[in-house]
Amino acid sequence: MEIFKQIPLYRYLSICNESGMQKTVLDCGAGGDTPPLSLFYSNGYTTYGIEFAADQIDKANTFAKSKGQDLNIKQGDMRRLPFENESISFVYSYNSIFHMNKNDVRTSLEEMKRVLKPGGIMFVNFLTVHDFRVGEGIDLGNNQYEQIEDGFPVIHSYYEPNEADGLLDDMEFIYKEDRVLERIFEGERIRQGFVDYICRKNKL
Repeated sequence: MEIFKQIPLYRYLSICNESGMQKTVLDCGAGGDTPPLSLFYSNGYTTYGIEFAADQIDKANTFAKSKGQDLNIKQGDMRRLPFENESISFVYSYNSIFHMNKNDVRTSLEEMKRVLKPGGIMFVNFLTVHDFRVGEGIDLGNNQYEQIEDGFPVIHSYYEPNEADGLLDDMEFIYKEDRVLERIFEGERIRQGFVDYICRKNKL
């Protein structure tokens, strides 16, 4: 059995499974070498994924092919999702949405809400100011920094633990977790800060 490293998504999957809604799920930021859409596929979901970086799509498709899965990951931009209004039961973005400035984060969240069915459930997480990289790189203001990641400049937006509450206050609260973790990364002990949200779109 495959154990995925995106551990918070197991809680999200459990809540989705208990909802009784049609099993359709969209991952916004779906690329990488262990795409969590595979976890949903294995649980009977029809999967869709949007990923900006072509190389990350290739990694995800290589993994999916090795499992005999078609995860349906396409190149795209979560600020302009190519899906109809209220067409997907479950929409999530794991460790992805904060790789843009806060205005674009807001735009992306509104797109995720738009495609979510009434009663549908969203997971999204943000970097927090408790992360060890806060302050590194080019300061863009409001805890936004251009930092080097895998040799390329990437924007990282960091949030106060309650800052993102207002971005989701039009949804029904299910779960929130403010996480600070320490782990060994490339031989060094690092501290990371995340805040996770699970919310339900209000029914009409």
